[in-house]
Amino acid sequence: MAATGWLGRKWPTPVLKPMWPFYTAGLIVLYGISQGAKAMAQTDEFKNDPRNHLVKPKAEH
Repeated sequence: MAATGWLGRKWPTPVLKPMWPFYTAGLIVLYGISQGAKAMAQTDEFKNDPRNHLVKPKAEH
């Protein structure tokens, strides 16, 4: 039983072969959203926003 795992039996189900278009599309969408968010964070409206993670906080003395 230990060799078959906790599901009881190994099923020869292909996962990667029929799903690769969806994985690829997901990576492309994730990259596009990341680049869009980075571009929006660099606009004039958000350059001085304290919530902007791309701007270093000013040193207070």
